[in-house]
Amino acid sequence: MRDGDLWEEGVLAITSPHNPRIKELRRLRERRHRERLGLFLVEGFKEISMALEGGVGLVSLFFSREFFRGGEEDLLTSLKARGVRLFSLPRSLFQKVSYREHPDGLLAVARKFPLDLGRLKLDPAPLVVVAEALEKPGNLGAILRCADAVGADAVVVCDPVVDPFNPNVVRASRGTLFTVKVALASSRETREWLEREGLEVVITSPHASEDYTRVDYTGPTAVVVGSESRGLSPPWLEGSFSRVAVPMLGKGDSLNVATATAVVLYEALRQRRGEARL
Repeated sequence: MRDGDLWEEGVLAITSPHNPRIKELRRLRERRHRERLGLFLVEGFKEISMALEGGVGLVSLFFSREFFRGGEEDLLTSLKARGVRLFSLPRSLFQKVSYREHPDGLLAVARKFPLDLGRLKLDPAPLVVVAEALEKPGNLGAILRCADAVGADAVVVCDPVVDPFNPNVVRASRGTLFTVKVALASSRETREWLEREGLEVVITSPHASEDYTRVDYTGPTAVVVGSESRGLSPPWLEGSFSRVAVPMLGKGDSLNVATATAVVLYEALRQRRGEARL
């Protein structure tokens, strides 16, 4: 027990911002520390609950009852029964470790889980999202939310710039990082995998001439989107793939990548629900 720590009913109360556990929490915001330790952060009641449902292993939970809104005590009891270490923090200290503007008083440390491409098992007519070289955590998180919403089979993050275990990806995904099958791979590995799996590849590009509604998404399909700044790399654009665009009638020349992905995925969902193409 360190200075400022106090054990009470199986919970360690931490009051000092200099406690090594508090310093480690803040370091887990950095990618190199997450990779070195094999750990990442999950903040929020809903996100932690979804992580548990998704079989993610939780190591510890830091909480402040001063933020609780209802239902948290049952979660604490459940986590204690699972052997998760519990640490109580005062409001001011929790605000220092939280990465949310409006925290709800729950921050967990979780074990990273495998993201290799070979572990993906697809349905007979899967819908897969491929996101190449995404740079912004918010966009990857939003794409995961959309993939979850339309029932996509998997999201493959290829040549990643942003780490899927970035706390802001977890936050933006609203916990769907734990409900959607996710894999990391190079673009080359991904193209080879798509060919082996027999998926029809549909790439999105603002320069394509084909309207996104004119393509058949009802068979095994992969929707491929590129980075926010550069779009897709030449191997995707030069391949013999279907190319589609979302119409742009205003002054702008492109949509946010997460928005464009959502538009195309909901067209795929519409078709898969038996509605005719437009």
